[in-house]
Amino acid sequence: MFSILSECLTLSPPAGFMSHELFRCHFNSSALQDLHYSYSYIYNKVEFIQFDSRVGSFVGLNSFGQKLATSWNNDTEWLDSMKTYREKICQPNAEPQAGNQTQNLRAASSVAPPAGGRPAMLTCSVYGFFPKQIRVTWMRNGQEVTSDVTSTAELPDGAWLYQIHSSLQFKPRSGEKISCMVEHLSLEEPLTIDWTPPPGQPMPESEKTKIAFGVLGLILGLVLSLTGFIYYKKKAGGQNQFKINLNQFETSLKSI
Repeated sequence: MFSILSECLTLSPPAGFMSHELFRCHFNSSALQDLHYSYSYIYNKVEFIQFDSRVGSFVGLNSFGQKLATSWNNDTEWLDSMKTYREKICQPNAEPQAGNQTQNLRAASSVAPPAGGRPAMLTCSVYGFFPKQIRVTWMRNGQEVTSDVTSTAELPDGAWLYQIHSSLQFKPRSGEKISCMVEHLSLEEPLTIDWTPPPGQPMPESEKTKIAFGVLGLILGLVLSLTGFIYYKKKAGGQNQFKINLNQFETSLKSI
């Protein structure tokens, strides 16, 4: 939950008792649909009365606060004034803050090539988000990936913001689409970062093997077909004689 906080402190010497008032604007998303205002009065570290714009009245939190709430709720002029603080104070101050939360959040992807027999590692990093709760998922061709995924906890990023990093081990395949999807309260819709193999990237050995077997199968099929055709012509006999230079054919196959 986002919160805009204002605090007023009062110190009473020589006993050292302190009272303070908290004025807060709360909201969960950039749309501000759940925006509300709250006020708390605290004396000597004990909160004893509270106002919440969703309730519309003062609520006592202990016996003394309950008596005070009854008195303050009877002051209709002050109560009506408190009810307007959501629009007068929270709305104009929360709108730029909500917009900044979306602007602060940024995500980037990086890839580490295979090394030491280990597969490639694709990392999705998200910075500058608040509140702390966030969800980062990996998608392969539109389907969520749950295996070979490791993620850090939400880490401090400075200025009350957080960062998180999630990594996926993978073997690149031609035509494959891998995406990192970020879901957070500051986003109106999930943020998706797509990764595709860059142009000129070496073909994986598994893909090379598949192509090699395919070419070998094609050559073998051509040889068998040609052998059968020659055998048929020899058996058929007659005036037409079929001659072919097999060595020349084999030479042409090697050039494929």
